[in-house]
Formats: sequence, C-alpha cells, structure tokens
Amino acid sequence: MRIIAAALILTVIAIAGPASAISRYESLGKTCASVQQLIAGEGAVILRYPSSRGGPVLYDRYVAGRGQCDISDYASRTYVPTKDNPACPVYNCKPSSVFNPH
Repeated sequence: MRIIAAALILTVIAIAGPASAISRYESLGKTCASVQQLIAGEGAVILRYPSSRGGPVLYDRYVAGRGQCDISDYASRTYVPTKDNPACPVYNCKPSSVFNPH
C-alpha cells in the first residue's frame, strides 16, 4: 500500500511540473515594440511604471492573449507608458460578467 501511495504522489508531482516564475520589467526602460515582444515571447509579464499623477509605482500582469487568462477572464486592451510611446497597446486579464460577457 505504501508503494502505491508513493507512486501516486510522485505521479502528481511529475504532472504538476515546476512552477514557472513570471518576469518583471520596467516599461519606461524599453521601447513599445520590445515590451510587446517580451509579452509575446513569455506569454505573460509584470510591467511596472510610475503613476502619471506622480503617485506610487503602478504594476500589473500583461498577457499575450486570452490563453493566459483564467477561464472566467478575457484579454482586454490597455496601454502602458514606454520609452518611446506614452500609450503602448498591450493586453491584461479582466473578469467577464453579465454586463461584459467577453
């Protein structure tokens, strides 16, 4: 019985695989094209940038598309500031709802 339990545990660990870390970048240190390439290449990244009103540093998770969002979310176009573009188009995940059923 212990052998079966140990085999089951090892199988679950092997299937789960290692957790992948998400990369973090400062968006103002990169061009819009390079930010979009990073997101496309990694699937999802965290971008940090200063608030436009001089407040705290803002950050969020930006994704290549719907496939990186939870099942109940959708990829929504938004914009981040970059070195060469104050409104670089990217996507992040937003929750779907009855009012916004994407």
